[in-house]
Amino acid sequence: MTIPDSGFMMENGVSCLPCTPQEEKKIVTDLRNESERNLKEGNLYFVISSRWFRRWERYVGIEADENLIGNQSSDTRHRNGASSLVAERPSPIDNSDIVENGSDCDFKENEIQLRRMLMEGQDYVLVPQRVWEKLHEWYKGGPALPRKMILQGVYHRKFDVEVYPLCLKLIDSRDESQSILWLSRKASVTELFQKVCALRGIEQDKARIWDYFNKRKHAQLFVSSKSVEESNLQMDQDILLEQVDGHHSSRFGMDSTGNELALVSLEPSRSPLTIAGGPTLSNGHSSGYRSSLSPGSSLSSALTDIDDGSDAYNSVRKGEKGGLAGLQNLGNTCFMNSALQCLVHTPPLVEYFLKDYSDEINTENPLGMHGELALAFGELLRKSWSSGRTAIAPRAFKGKLARFAPQFSGYNQHDSQELLAFLLDGLHEDLNRVKQKPYIEMKDSDARPDEEVASECWKNHKARNDSVIVDICQGQYKSTLVCPVCSKISITFDPFMYLSLPLPSTITRTMTVTVFSGDGSGLPMPFTVSVLKNGFCKDLLLALGTACCLKSDESLVLAEVYENKIYRYLEIPLEPLISIKDDEHIVAFRFQKKRMGKTKLVIFHRWQEKSTSDYLKSGTKLFGTPLITYLEEEQPSGADIETTVTKVLSPFERMSAKVHIGKENGFLSDGLDEQCGSSDAQLVENTELEGTLSTDLSLVLLLTDDRVMKFKALRKDTLFESGKILRVVLDWTNKERELYDVSYLKDIPEVHKAGFAAKKTRQEAISLSSCLDAFLMEEPLGPDDMWYCPRCKEHRQAIKKLDLWMLPEIIVFHLKRFTYGRYLKNKIDTFVNFPIHNLDLSKYVMNKDGQSYVYELYAISNHYGGLGGGHYTAYAKLIDENRWYHFDDSHVSPVNESDIKTSAAYLLFYKRVKTESQVEAGEASHGHSIS
Repeated sequence: MTIPDSGFMMENGVSCLPCTPQEEKKIVTDLRNESERNLKEGNLYFVISSRWFRRWERYVGIEADENLIGNQSSDTRHRNGASSLVAERPSPIDNSDIVENGSDCDFKENEIQLRRMLMEGQDYVLVPQRVWEKLHEWYKGGPALPRKMILQGVYHRKFDVEVYPLCLKLIDSRDESQSILWLSRKASVTELFQKVCALRGIEQDKARIWDYFNKRKHAQLFVSSKSVEESNLQMDQDILLEQVDGHHSSRFGMDSTGNELALVSLEPSRSPLTIAGGPTLSNGHSSGYRSSLSPGSSLSSALTDIDDGSDAYNSVRKGEKGGLAGLQNLGNTCFMNSALQCLVHTPPLVEYFLKDYSDEINTENPLGMHGELALAFGELLRKSWSSGRTAIAPRAFKGKLARFAPQFSGYNQHDSQELLAFLLDGLHEDLNRVKQKPYIEMKDSDARPDEEVASECWKNHKARNDSVIVDICQGQYKSTLVCPVCSKISITFDPFMYLSLPLPSTITRTMTVTVFSGDGSGLPMPFTVSVLKNGFCKDLLLALGTACCLKSDESLVLAEVYENKIYRYLEIPLEPLISIKDDEHIVAFRFQKKRMGKTKLVIFHRWQEKSTSDYLKSGTKLFGTPLITYLEEEQPSGADIETTVTKVLSPFERMSAKVHIGKENGFLSDGLDEQCGSSDAQLVENTELEGTLSTDLSLVLLLTDDRVMKFKALRKDTLFESGKILRVVLDWTNKERELYDVSYLKDIPEVHKAGFAAKKTRQEAISLSSCLDAFLMEEPLGPDDMWYCPRCKEHRQAIKKLDLWMLPEIIVFHLKRFTYGRYLKNKIDTFVNFPIHNLDLSKYVMNKDGQSYVYELYAISNHYGGLGGGHYTAYAKLIDENRWYHFDDSHVSPVNESDIKTSAAYLLFYKRVKTESQVEAGEASHGHSIS
């Protein structure tokens, strides 16, 4: 017997009905929890299309905040959190939208490939093996897309599902044929040999496999337990297979011209490191390379592994300049290339890494990376300044990055600022001169002078953190917290490595919100207001209050309506407005503050409708906008609820004496062009209220739950506890719909109707100084970032104020173009006008220590496009010439200084302009200056 696709199961050969939605939900939840308790490397997970999985979530009634499987996109919340009464059972599992050639594929095993650049939560979800087996048992379909769990990282190890295994292109030198190999990044080179030899029918002792990146032999691979990731093999790169006689199977290889090469063992051990001397660069600096490493040392591995075919330590051809090498894109690594180009053109870092820094490498710091990250970066910087215009493939650096920061592994796009933050911190720990960090107990400021407290904090910081990164990149700011209850003041002085500046955008956004009367004093009216695009809910409430002439003794309650339910209340004043999308329906309920009792009453509306689905068990369906009001009684009864509902519905009653002023498309005009005290508006309100309160309510009232799934009759003599939220449902019939005009409840406009363009405001530029002002502005902490007040002994939403106390030699400004709301991510493309020369920050620095606080721009990391498919580039100024260059991965080209200011600027790198006395002192001690 064939199991039908509709989900019928088989038990002992007998077909039976499928599980109920509630049973399916419980089974999957239990299996998920069991899987989380038994995490281990090698566990199987399955990739499922989010499009199908959302339908299943809706069917079983999973709310948005339950987050059953994992990350969910911003678009899933409506489908998950506000489902209709009974959703239809999903069709068979369909993964065709996330696999290559999904619509035409016969789904043969080993031929299925995921589409590239898919995002978890948005395009797919991951479910444990047993969850997949259950879902497939119930629904069939597919194809099955199993993926293994791997363990990543060295110090901070984490489990990760390898959604995209490593794809290698095998070239067989015997016949020039090509094959595709898929294997885990954690697979050993031995496994690679076994797979290649089995595929091409060659004995393992006669196979020689080369790292053939960019069609050039880089290193011969040898059978070992070393992983292919540690061997610097990258996604989609070539490997070369050669067949050799037995006497050639030695630890020697051939270069691309046929010359025999000595190959260095990469097995880890320990030995000292010396870096000094080296070839001379075109700018007169030494590359600073001399190695006294014994073959096989762990630090020598970090050096010998770096062989990207760029002739890193060969002298630059005559007439070529250093610092003009591009960085090859290894697969969505433009974010990394952009940040690296800014750092390798940072004057103090260039000077530092071209010298002998071996004595400062800290191999024992538990917070560092055994010095390997500093070595990888140092070698990359040396190559950049010694390879002329030859593009470099930063494969070894990418390998170290993936090893120590698994969040940057794989081939998805990432944030260049997040990479910069990790890299600066990692370089600091690898080069920390402090070998044993002392324990230091921090003291409270206790009203001591700021100079004393700041000096003490910086001294304590330097006692534990002392590196070239601290010397040139770290400053200090003053943080003041004030308790809103007891006014306790806490002052701390903390170090910073960069400043993340908000963008006080002047772009406005028009939003339409329908305002309902919470006490039945009038009909709902839509109001269209203008607010800052990056404002908060408090700004929307203020604009609405002005538009609807809100009185001082009244207040507004904002809510989102979805599928005829209150999806969420917008009660947090600092909730970003970007969390409200244009296609949502936002309403506000207007109340007199003195009548806002303890008990909230939510009124839903149902309508008898013929079912079109075999699975729909009820013939009723919700419609319209729920109404919200308050019960003033201390212990309300069912009779009190009926009276209140009658009062709230009274404006909607059809009366022959009603006068509609400005009614268009079922709405009263928004009133923006009319005075709030209009006699016509007053006439409408008075006329509508006339005689309606005496009308008996003929509608059936039912008590319901928060999901509007269970119902019971409302008895007039039932008493309810005060302070709770009560929910009732009105069952409307044709008779009642003739008595009441429900169009006011149904036709609620969207926040912004597509096609009805509001007057667009010109995008104005903002200055870097206005961004700094916004950063230093006093503001309350967010509800998720509460401060523990030592006096109140409670967590408080304190008022926070930042001030700059001391600025470093190199200062990086991060323009916060990416905003993250609860449900939405957004990019701000506002142009920021930043100075290239003579950025004077003196007025922002509280510590008047006589230092120069004038800065000059020398590098920019740019981001173009949106969040999903953006691209990073960099502008950088060469150290030894007054000229800017554009670094776009491998491509490097000169650019005019007048063209580097764009709305794509994301990270701004400034260096302090030295005074004449500082320059003279530097020349006396170093013989030259590169700053």
